[in-house]
Amino acid sequence: MTRPSTLTARRLTAGLGALLLAWGSHCLAHGDVTPQAVDTHELPQLGEQWRTENPYRGNEIAVRIGTSAYNQNCARCHGLEAISGGIAPDLRKLDNECATQANPRKKAQCVAEVDEYMSTTVRRGRTRNGAVYMPPFEGILNQEAIWAIKSYLESRREKPL
Repeated sequence: MTRPSTLTARRLTAGLGALLLAWGSHCLAHGDVTPQAVDTHELPQLGEQWRTENPYRGNEIAVRIGTSAYNQNCARCHGLEAISGGIAPDLRKLDNECATQANPRKKAQCVAEVDEYMSTTVRRGRTRNGAVYMPPFEGILNQEAIWAIKSYLESRREKPL
């Protein structure tokens, strides 16, 4: 077996080093961060009981608040403007399958299921094989903030309902 030349070995080492540096800085960009509080005083308060469906659907104030809340708390993993870079799901596609439902009753049921899935995921987070894929936000983001974020995501849908 022949050994690579010193120049080839240096190039391989430099390339590997650059790859590791890029990968490491990418991971650090999505590492531990402090969740940001969301000012929801302009929205109707929802109380202690968690809603299963988005009460702010189509509310422009909720979309504005949700845009800011998303950018502060979600964009680092889910991407700017909800366009994922591959780290986490592309949230514009969250309810795409609902958009293709022709039956209005089934479409409404699908949207309600996605609402509940989204609020539960944000509140409780996602863990797989002991690895945290999404931290829980319950106790950090209130119900109003979570539904405002969902309203923003609905405004960014890939396939409008």
